[in-house]
Formats: sequence, structure tokens, C-alpha cells
Amino acid sequence: MMKSEASPAASPLASSAAHACGVDFGTSNSTVGWSRPGQSAMLALEDGKTTLPSVVFFNADEDAVYFGRAALANYLVGYEGRLMRSLKSLLGTSLIDGQTEVMGRALPFRTLLAQFHGELKRRAELAAGRSFDSAVLGRPVHFVDGDAEADQKAEDTLAEIAEEAGYRHIEFQYEPIAAAFAYEATIDREELVLVADIGGGTSDFSLIRLSPERARCDERHDDILASAGVHVGGTDFDKYLSLTTVMPLLGMGSLLKNGSEVPSSYYFNLATWHTINLAYTQKIWSQLQDVLRDAAERDRLERLLDLVRQRAGHWLAIRMEEGKIGLSDAATIALPLERLAGAPTLALTRSGFDHAIGHLVEKVADTVDGLLTDAGVRAGDIDTVFFTGGSSGVPLLRETISALLPAARSVEGDLFGSIGAGLALDALRKFG
Repeated sequence: MMKSEASPAASPLASSAAHACGVDFGTSNSTVGWSRPGQSAMLALEDGKTTLPSVVFFNADEDAVYFGRAALANYLVGYEGRLMRSLKSLLGTSLIDGQTEVMGRALPFRTLLAQFHGELKRRAELAAGRSFDSAVLGRPVHFVDGDAEADQKAEDTLAEIAEEAGYRHIEFQYEPIAAAFAYEATIDREELVLVADIGGGTSDFSLIRLSPERARCDERHDDILASAGVHVGGTDFDKYLSLTTVMPLLGMGSLLKNGSEVPSSYYFNLATWHTINLAYTQKIWSQLQDVLRDAAERDRLERLLDLVRQRAGHWLAIRMEEGKIGLSDAATIALPLERLAGAPTLALTRSGFDHAIGHLVEKVADTVDGLLTDAGVRAGDIDTVFFTGGSSGVPLLRETISALLPAARSVEGDLFGSIGAGLALDALRKFG
């Protein structure tokens, strides 16, 4: 049983609007844009909202599949089942050709992604009142860092998944370039713009010349001076905040009776969105019981086993994401962890978060430096830094990028909608 919505009815706008849509399949959230006269490009996908969290929940109690916010709500209420999030992170990894067990049945990961894309397409068509068989899909500058063959395979895999979901004609566009097109629609003069798209899984950058006149051109290749990306994003910030703050409460860094440390792999799996379910296998459960018997600090390991017994790893990851978001606005926050044994409250600080993610932000800064070198552009020549992506609000990251380009003004776009809107414009150009 699939929890989706009804088929679309005909729309009076269809004849005057674009024939194709733009699809931003994100690590954390997904959007669909459709260019139409006099209206916002962004289509409402769930409860009037233009974002659909990239989450699937297989509800075993109802033998049903839920998507987006409804999936998260089902999981948090406590229905028996399986939550899958950060689906995009599977692309470019060996896991994409594997499978997992869901409600007693083997589910290939490719089928899982096609299932989500099919639902995303159905909801977009319902909102638009028309069907789409052509689309421009966004993609990061690099699905895989430093491996062109694996990167191309990831794009090919995404194209196959989109075809399985029902699209017949597919084009790709770099996500930061799509965001640039959205920003270009708002300016009245030429600018040299660095687009900084900091998403859930990657940080992508494009240096591009934009202007109202250039926007009317079909071919923009000469306007793009350079693009670069690195596999660092919001889920990595969540991960390292978790590893440095909450995982020690579960025994990370503690010792066994023989003086060695408890293996860190259990904690890395629990702190990484797309590997959380690996902590729930029977093999891992047996290993953890052996570790508990040998632990020098049993109380912390008992807390870890209790978390795994509850299958509450995604709940903990959601809490850490909330902590990250909270630290974007406050220097300190208190994060209740009521499902952990003893119900501790975690005191989080902005300075501690900065320390946890400092090595990741350095990678991002190195990527920006390399992009400027490749383009042969001085930092002082850049007019604007256009920030988009849900993780671009992380203070240390934004401060670091702004410090590299002190003469450029900082502009914040629609953090979750700029890419989808730009892809919609590109779809209009490419498909009419």
C-alpha cells in the first residue's frame, strides 16, 4: 500500500506554462519547480509546503509507505517500521547496488530511490494540474570527490532512477548554477557572483557572470568561469556534533577491561544518517553484548544498547540536527535527550560546534580557494556571494567564506527553493 495522492486534473495554466519541470533531489529536502506566468515556480508538495523531506518510512503496523514529514511523524510517534533518510547519499557509493530488508522483504536501494522519485513526481503533477515527462534534474558538482568515473556512474544511476519514476526526457544542471539562474532573475546590472550552495550532503560553488541581458541567452557556457564542490554538507555537521557531544555519553572513547577502546565503528554508524540502520543487525547486537561484558564503564554501554534496542538512532540524529540548527541562532542551547537512559540534557555551545566541524569548514574554504585559482580571478573581483542551501546558515561556514571574499556583499537566497526555481528556468530554456 502506497500513501500517495490522487492523479492530477487538467489545469488552465498548462497551455501557457513550461512543458518541463526542474527537480531538486536533496539529501535532506527535495523540491520541484515549474515556470508559469505570474506565479511562483515552486510547487507545493506536502501540506502546502514546497519542500518534501527526503525521507521514507515503511510502517509495519499498517503495511504502508509514508513520505516526507508524514514519514518522520510516523517514526517519532513510535510505529513499528523502518525509516530511511539521506537517500541521495547512496549515489556514488557501493551501497546503491545493494539491498536492505524492509518488512520481511528484500528492497534494492535503486528501487527505494525510484519509489521516492515517483512520489515526488506524483505530488508535483498534482500541484501543477498536469503531467511531466521531461525534467531538468539538479546534481552536485561532484557526487564523488576525485573519481570522475564514479561521479559519472552516479549521474547515470540517477538518470535511470528518474526514468523508472516516469520521466522520458532528462537533462542535468549543476545545482549552484541553477541557483545562480534564480538569483539572476532579481538583479538589474551585471555581477560576478560566487554561488555557495551548502546542502545536506555537498558544498558546491560556481563562479558565474550574471546580468538581465545574459539571462536572455540560451547558451551560458562562456558565462561560467569555474565550478567546484566537496562532499561536505549539513549531515556531516550533524555527524561530528554527535560524535563530539552525545556519543561519549554512549561509551565512545571509553575503555574495555583489557585497556583498549570500545570500537568506534558503532558510533560512526549511529552518527551517519545513511548508515544508522546498520546498527540494528543481529550481528551487531551480538557484538555489542560482548562489548558490554568487557566494558570498564558499563553504564555508558548499557545506554548504547538501550538506544539500539529501541531502534532510536534516527531519533537521536534528528535531535542532533535540531541542536545544529539551534546553534545557528544562539551561543548555547540545552538539548533534552529523554529517550536515553537517565534522560540527560546535553549542553551545546557554538564554540564546541565550531571546534567539531572546523576540519570540515577548512575543506570547504580550500575548495573556494581552488576555484578562484582555476578561474584566474582575484577575490576582490567578486561582487556578490549568493548563499543558498539549508546548511549555508551555519555561522562558522558563512563567516569563513565571507572572510575569503571581504569585498563581496553577501546575499541570502531562498535556502530551500533557489535551486528548484533555477532548475525550472533551465527546464523552460531546454524544453520550452
